[in-house]
Amino acid sequence: MKRKVFLFGLLIVFCLSTVFNFCLSILFPVSTKAASFANGADVSWLPQMEAMGYKFYDDNGVQKDCLQILKEHGINSIRLRVWVNPSNDPYSGHCSKDEVVEMAKRCSNMGFRIMINFHYSDSWADPGKQYKPATWSGYSTEQLYTAVYNHTYEVLNALKSNGVTPEWVQVGNETNNGMLWEDGKASTNMRNFAWMVNSGHDAVKAIFPQTKVIVHLSNGYDNSLFRWMFDGLKTYNARYDVIGMSLYPDASNWSTMSNQCLYNMNDMVSRYGKEVMICEVGMDNTSPYETKELITDLLKKVDSVSYGKGLGVFYWEPQCYNWAHYEKGTWNINGRPTIALDAFLSNNKGLPINVSPTPSKDEFAYGDINGDKDINSIDFALLRNYLLGFSKEFPYANGIKAADVNCSGDIDAIDFAILRSYLLGIIKTLPLGN
Repeated sequence: MKRKVFLFGLLIVFCLSTVFNFCLSILFPVSTKAASFANGADVSWLPQMEAMGYKFYDDNGVQKDCLQILKEHGINSIRLRVWVNPSNDPYSGHCSKDEVVEMAKRCSNMGFRIMINFHYSDSWADPGKQYKPATWSGYSTEQLYTAVYNHTYEVLNALKSNGVTPEWVQVGNETNNGMLWEDGKASTNMRNFAWMVNSGHDAVKAIFPQTKVIVHLSNGYDNSLFRWMFDGLKTYNARYDVIGMSLYPDASNWSTMSNQCLYNMNDMVSRYGKEVMICEVGMDNTSPYETKELITDLLKKVDSVSYGKGLGVFYWEPQCYNWAHYEKGTWNINGRPTIALDAFLSNNKGLPINVSPTPSKDEFAYGDINGDKDINSIDFALLRNYLLGFSKEFPYANGIKAADVNCSGDIDAIDFAILRSYLLGIIKTLPLGN
């Protein structure tokens, strides 16, 4: 009788704490190896938000490091922009070499994979502007090639010296019409732009031979733009590994744009043989449910790209709330994430996987749902995905047995509440049923 009352109490706690969605609330970070698919976030504004006193809370209202909250929602990769000689403006400055190195170390030490995004400017570079850094303004085109190489080399060498190896490096940001205008404007001199890409590429490979180099354009739905650009780069023998895309739809057209983006990604793979990635995505923060649908859909689409060449999806500055007039974050004004961020938990391939020997056929431990001989937040995320219907099975044969932590013969909300209580230290042993 006492056991039934206790289980009922746990179920009540569970229901109260998950009015709109399941909540991940693990008190300590987990050391993990990254999964193959990149569930990513660009959080380049985060240090300045923290410096100005912004606080971040998990789904249950517990204050935590924003990066830990992102990890608990399935994010495994972080993207950081770097500017040449930025100002100290909190919104359009910082992101200097030294600041990026410190942030990359912080993220890497938490187990995140790293993407570095070179703008080759002192501030924002995008389809509407590609300003040269002030100190490069008088350079000849040949000197610009050298400056791109040296700046790229210097930043990456500093990362290497601090023990950080980025998995991806963008040479230019949203370079729809090239970079370092006017010299590198693609519509007037595609060759110059291609050679600038090569300068960045060669610097990357000189420091990190295995790191993948990305050429990044916005408007991932626009196949004609991408064909024009990458046909041009092919003509001038540009060297790169990955075609990156941005996608910023709204609640009324996201499904159409997502389908167009999938067509474009598959066309890029077929036409150029390159891998593809969504380097930026965002949607209005007043539409969190539609944003969740968009992210979930894109994760599936990128994973479905031909020949396994879809690498991942990065949300742009999801942690923003009441910041810089940016209104496409996935955070509420109360400092907690919206339901949109839960979309990354729909992708099991993006969840971190611990490295341990695979258990034998008859070997399992209650709560160890992925069979790595450890019970932690990864098991919790896997159980949540299963109960939400995002996945139909567990990573190994005995996962279904391991998930039945109350030995009832069913996998349900009671198991979820028990596992949560175990990870929070409320319950000391599993299973709760023998």
